[in-house]
Amino acid sequence: MLNRAHRFHGRTSLNRAYKYGKTVRSQLLTLKFAPNPKRTGYRAAVVISRKINKSSVTRNRIRRKIYETIRQYDKQIEGGFDLIFNVYSDEIANMDINQVSDLIGVLLKQAKII
Repeated sequence: MLNRAHRFHGRTSLNRAYKYGKTVRSQLLTLKFAPNPKRTGYRAAVVISRKINKSSVTRNRIRRKIYETIRQYDKQIEGGFDLIFNVYSDEIANMDINQVSDLIGVLLKQAKII
């Protein structure tokens, strides 16, 4: 799980990233990111719609995999960023953690965050 300092608190704090952020897409995930000069570290959120999978167990499993992967990239993310990962497929639930890590690493490199 991510440290409390790296998590969003409340839905209204996501609005700035949605409004002013840029988007990087892959087939299964989208990364919406916005630099935040008020913060020294990053904040991350994972958004999974109920349309993706009806089971909350599966949605939470996907969310935990993505948070764990972001935590692995913790030392490489420099500066204050707001990161929002939108999930478009429940295939991530069946993927290996290394595959998820590669997928997120590609998105972070495309966004020039790492």
